[in-house]
Amino acid sequence: MTNAATEKPDGPQFSKGFDPAYGRAVEVAPGILRVTANNPSPMTFAGTNSYVVGDDARCFVIDPGPADDRHLETLLGAVAGRRVDAVLLTHTHSDHSALAMRFSAKVAAPLFGAKGRGAIENAEEGKPLDVPPAEDIVYARHLGDGDRLDLAGRTVETVATPGHAFDHLALALPEAGVLFSGDHVMAWSTPVVAPPDGAMGDYMASLEKLLGRTEDVYLPGHGGPVERPVPFVRGLIRHRLMREATILKHLAAGDGTIDQIVAATYPGLDPRLTRAAGLSVLAHLLDLEERGQIVKAGDANGMATYRLVSPVG
Repeated sequence: MTNAATEKPDGPQFSKGFDPAYGRAVEVAPGILRVTANNPSPMTFAGTNSYVVGDDARCFVIDPGPADDRHLETLLGAVAGRRVDAVLLTHTHSDHSALAMRFSAKVAAPLFGAKGRGAIENAEEGKPLDVPPAEDIVYARHLGDGDRLDLAGRTVETVATPGHAFDHLALALPEAGVLFSGDHVMAWSTPVVAPPDGAMGDYMASLEKLLGRTEDVYLPGHGGPVERPVPFVRGLIRHRLMREATILKHLAAGDGTIDQIVAATYPGLDPRLTRAAGLSVLAHLLDLEERGQIVKAGDANGMATYRLVSPVG
């Protein structure tokens, strides 16, 4: 799940040229097929990408996607009767995971992913921006940072990348120079970081972590590949720092509520993205508060207000 038009390309150069090829599997690298679900929206871009990785006999699948029968049929067609060693989730947001239990049962494969936080609610908004599917996800194995798996004759390394979601993982194929980046890094947009499942401090730390990696290309959960990923990630970091500076500027000008900051920061915002933008601002505010730069000053008409601890120079 992502934040479509709420960010401007003042850091990385975003690319929105993408053919989802609904109903077909597209080879994006040797032995890697992409199947894009037909669930486009302001939050999912052209749809959610599932990936099938392997050879003629065996494969594994990343992010089966939303609960959609046509997508299930296309994904099963991409597997083409091969043995599925495992089904992996980058995170449990429903557009990536709602089909996971059903698909893993269909192909008789174990389901792997990071341990989540359980049921959570957003104190500011009443509920998270997105939730796992109604059916509880049951993993055969919980994955942690730096785990190495042998799947379909390939080594898969897990890279914990919390921020967009508490349980977010990137999945690397070191020998192929490929990283499946989920919603953490995408070519078309920055992700929403929506508390309480998302945390801005974690997101920034996870971006910094990727700067030390050597993969040549990222294959994300939405949209096309991220080429030259290290400069792109540096751009994402600059972009978020600029967004933080803008929020501090608005606080200094007396805009103390989330609604005021959203209105000042995102003029002309698509109304469908207002809540996502508010949660992204909240993530910045909570991070700034944790770092001691701002304090929660009270409530205005039932909405929290924030102020600077000291003037911004």
